Amino acid sequence: MDERPNPPDGVIQGDRHLYAVRVYYEDTDLSGITYHANYLRWFERARSDLLRRLDIDQRAAIEDGGGAYAVSEINLKYLRPAKLDDDVVIETRCTELKAASCRMHQKAYRGEELLAEAHLRVGFVSPGGRPIRQPEEWRAAFARFTNPAGDQ
Repeated sequence: MDERPNPPDGVIQGDRHLYAVRVYYEDTDLSGITYHANYLRWFERARSDLLRRLDIDQRAAIEDGGGAYAVSEINLKYLRPAKLDDDVVIETRCTELKAASCRMHQKAYRGEELLAEAHLRVGFVSPGGRPIRQPEEWRAAFARFTNPAGDQ
């Protein structure tokens, strides 16, 4: 049987998570420039992969009715456009950890060039949407990854 590719995977390097994406035709407008909303999708994919890398099983928590992470605030800044066929790396750092939330800083790079960045807060919420404490083992996983100075 032929070898089958694995889905994209990120890596954790110290206090940062790196996740690669490629700009496809569907990501762009007619001029080959990436739609602004796709940065949100890429940042979300990177955060989801980070949870997998930290052994946080968000699917099981959702299915068991335990809760889920939700973005409660985000501030995006666009600096340069990503273009068709660009290879982009999303860098994620956790800069603050609280009982029910964490703050993150995400950056999109093409090589060394910063394209966009986001400062956001992600909260853990009950199935009804109310903030609740994160599971202790999840908070411990984030604690190992958190660097308060990581957004520099």
